Amino acid sequence: MPEKLAKTGPKQHEKTSNMTGDRDMSFQILGTGSFTPEKIVTNEDLSHMVETSDEWITKRVGVKERRVCTTESNTDMGVAAALAALENAGVAPEELDLIIGATISADTISPGLAGMVQNRIGAHCPCFDMNVACPGFLFALDVADGFFVRKTVKKVLVVSSERMSGLIDWTDRSTCVIFGDGAGAAVLGEGDGYLSSTLSTKGGEDVISIPTKWDNSPFYENQLKKNCVFMAGQETYKFAVTSMVRDVRLVMEQAGITGDQVKAVIPHQANYRIINEARRRIPEIAPEKFLMNIDRYGNTSSASEPILLDEANRQGILQRGDYVVLTAFGGGLSTAACVVRW
Repeated sequence: MPEKLAKTGPKQHEKTSNMTGDRDMSFQILGTGSFTPEKIVTNEDLSHMVETSDEWITKRVGVKERRVCTTESNTDMGVAAALAALENAGVAPEELDLIIGATISADTISPGLAGMVQNRIGAHCPCFDMNVACPGFLFALDVADGFFVRKTVKKVLVVSSERMSGLIDWTDRSTCVIFGDGAGAAVLGEGDGYLSSTLSTKGGEDVISIPTKWDNSPFYENQLKKNCVFMAGQETYKFAVTSMVRDVRLVMEQAGITGDQVKAVIPHQANYRIINEARRRIPEIAPEKFLMNIDRYGNTSSASEPILLDEANRQGILQRGDYVVLTAFGGGLSTAACVVRW
């Protein structure tokens, strides 16, 4: 039977789902892959577009440059990341039993990212997408866990791809300096490497939102908002730091590990100041274990976790048996974290 699912009570419309108790076999990560576009936009470049400077962006956000698509589509990036992950795992597309996509910027409303990737790589399995913004990759891992526990799959591809440059108001310096484009993926196989997780959502659009703009109907009378990223900066900072500290400690406790045992923390690459403050509040984990690449890629939404995970994997930072903590937060407002044994 699947593990026990314990849920904490509501708190300001928030409910946290925690994976606890004895577990049947679930999954282990067999391989990772990532892709970022060739075009680099530096802080100096942005200083000619909006009123900003390299010093201001570096101090406030921690980004020095970001990658943006010119001819690459969301699907193109997802396919490249997926193929890299499959090669790294030694798994053929035909072996996949399921593909889960995580994105808020798919090329088409339907079919979704996962189905488009399936078609391009030559897989023949069921596919679906998840829209959970920045924690999307971690939500997808948790959903995949359920399929493994029920023993309905043996190989699963989770792919996140985000073309955030298409969702940004490039005249708004508070958001255009933050984001970048990219994709990351992981291939999962049967194993016992998924040790604990937590998910939470506090619904609403007052802190982070991206309105859609479907205006084909001649009958719809409501005024539509511009479909660009909106973020209330100070509220986002408070929410992000608090949730990251809470979630990391919770999944470590569930997994029965201490900070000394953690090899690496893979935090969502939203903002250097957020990550720095969170690690200051978690002194039981050495600060150098919080990995970062935000200076080179910016915030790539749901793709930031698998891109950073792939870098850590390919650089040899992670060795078999290491404990890795992944943590993310974003629009929803939603958060997620998990402990994986590599």
